[in-house]
Amino acid sequence: MTLDHRGDPVRRAAPTRESPAPEADTWIGLVVFAGIMLLSLGVFQVMEGFTALLHGQAYLVTPEGMLIEPNPEMWGWMHLFFGLISGAAGVGVLLGQTWARAVGVIFTAVGAVVHFLFLAAAPFWSGILICLQVVVIYALCAHGGEVRRGRHE
Repeated sequence: MTLDHRGDPVRRAAPTRESPAPEADTWIGLVVFAGIMLLSLGVFQVMEGFTALLHGQAYLVTPEGMLIEPNPEMWGWMHLFFGLISGAAGVGVLLGQTWARAVGVIFTAVGAVVHFLFLAAAPFWSGILICLQVVVIYALCAHGGEVRRGRHE
């Protein structure tokens, strides 16, 4: 508690639309980073989907020991679909849309689980990605709305 020169407690005004909380600016950058990452992921997935659809022979995968038989066409459509959703979610996060934050959290959480499955194969890289994904999930859940408030000022 802060006291003034007479010893009385100093009351601070609550943050308003004109004066946002100082820590709000700190997290907006990370939320924007999350939106750009979702958008980039979407672009790369769309490119990978088109590659699989147009040049299926580019994927050299043998069906030995896999749960499902690899099908480049199915792989391509799946990446195309999820790439478009991820790209739209990235744009939505940058615009402060709540639905985009939810989709971003779901995509990032699924990515963290997938990287956890690859932890034995690439422990350092998977560990870095899991930590980054946890930070992105936190930013979208706890501070994602600050992008919308910051945009309307």
